[in-house]
Amino acid sequence: MPTIAIVNGPNLNLVGTREPEVYGTASLQSFLDSLPTSYPEISFLFFQSNIEGELIDFLQSCHNGVEGIILNAGGYTHTSIALADTIAAIRTPVVEVHISNILAREDFRKTSFIASKCVGSISGLGLLGYELALQYFIRTGK
Repeated sequence: MPTIAIVNGPNLNLVGTREPEVYGTASLQSFLDSLPTSYPEISFLFFQSNIEGELIDFLQSCHNGVEGIILNAGGYTHTSIALADTIAAIRTPVVEVHISNILAREDFRKTSFIASKCVGSISGLGLLGYELALQYFIRTGK
């Protein structure tokens, strides 16, 4: 059974209550809890942290035994060279996901330091973006 890690960065634990006009009212945790039932053929690892170093440590731990990583780095997307370096250093393919359309927001959010290290990016499709990233891994076998 393939293992997919879904990794979320700062403030994503607040999705459902944080800025509902941007992120919606559905709880990210409820959505993630539903995935094993919807995709019983996949083993999931879920991780969320507001701390950059913890995200880096977790991504490095996925280097062996995880077939794919779905990463919403939150605000670190626009600031963290260290996360970009980590993604480049591990062999596990990473799909970048953002709930909101980062290109339609503030100018500083239009830059993603991690995008060029990822196999793809999905932005602005709400929680559906996570499922689309998951479909990529299922259909490509990566």
